[in-house]
Amino acid sequence: MVSNTSNSYGAVARFFHWSIALLILTDIVLGLIGDATERNAETAWFLQTLYSTHKTIGVAVLLLAVLRVIWALTQPKPAPLHPDRKAETFVAEVVHWALYGAIFVMPLSGWVMHSAETGFAPIWWPFGQNLPFVPKSESVAHIAGAVHGLSAIVIYLTVGAHIAGALKHAIIDRDATLARMTKGTAAGSKTSSGSHIAAMVPATILWVAVIATPILTQPAHEHGPETVAVETASDANWQVENGTLTFTVAQMGAPVTGQFGAWTASIQYGDAGSGEVEVIIDTTSLTLGSVTDQAKGAEFFDTSNYTTAVFAADIEQIDGVSHRANGTLTLVGQTIPVVLDFTLNRDGDAATMTGTASLDRRDFGMGSGYTDESTVGFGVTVDVALTATRTR
Repeated sequence: MVSNTSNSYGAVARFFHWSIALLILTDIVLGLIGDATERNAETAWFLQTLYSTHKTIGVAVLLLAVLRVIWALTQPKPAPLHPDRKAETFVAEVVHWALYGAIFVMPLSGWVMHSAETGFAPIWWPFGQNLPFVPKSESVAHIAGAVHGLSAIVIYLTVGAHIAGALKHAIIDRDATLARMTKGTAAGSKTSSGSHIAAMVPATILWVAVIATPILTQPAHEHGPETVAVETASDANWQVENGTLTFTVAQMGAPVTGQFGAWTASIQYGDAGSGEVEVIIDTTSLTLGSVTDQAKGAEFFDTSNYTTAVFAADIEQIDGVSHRANGTLTLVGQTIPVVLDFTLNRDGDAATMTGTASLDRRDFGMGSGYTDESTVGFGVTVDVALTATRTR
């Protein structure tokens, strides 16, 4: 039988139940394996495949959940087998409603986190990478990640309770509760009460708390795209008002953009079209989407040992607004010649500047374990943009 009756589950309802259950359990296992796997060059492809699978399964669960709810709204709800056991029936209903919340909140929060950050492990076709109205934002990604983590705890508990309840019915009560969902067996009184709507209340409170807690307790980030901290040294004759310092590198063949949220610029530049610049970058302010912690690790920026990078260069005017800063970049203990080409547009004592430099991570010994570009590209493009005012 395809449809439900008042005392049995139809084939469609059973399909939704078991397919979602299998996908959720698979995703839980994949997530635990991923968490337990060390991040390094040897595991990069494995983790990329694992997390792409994990994310794609999560989106599939979300879509199946939508279809399941639409189907459930058109079907009668089979009545509980023991309506006289009011407390037990109520608790079972609470667990069911909590599970319904889980199959929506957990994958949706994961998709929001993926959409808000950049980098690692794309969701596979036919699902997209981004969601409407979800900006690329570290704070949004952190909040969504926290919701996702709390959802995992809830789903562990509710799935455990659901399985324990099914085993109780099968082994202790020896009734047809499990058989109704496995074989579509008809059992129970057709006139007994079906669902306890009141059970929605504690389940709803639970999920409101899961979603609201990370939002209300999220600390303000010191660094990141939303809070760029740019300072100007006291001996400079140009005051930097605001600016961005970003870099782009290929990861698994796709461009990924990171940012440094705190840096100090000392700029001396005169009417003759020459000058000098020194930029001190706080490398601990680095953000690179889902791989920020790995990028800060010993294989790459090694921020526990090297907290700053320094770019020092002489400025020369090439032609009109075209300029060049020819100098060196000291990063992770290595000093390498770097050329930054930029345009400078002045309007009296105000100026805007945009520039680009090309680096090779191998020159700094970064990512030495990633010997080819299939995982992390060799070339890195650095982009800087700022506005400044002349102080003297």
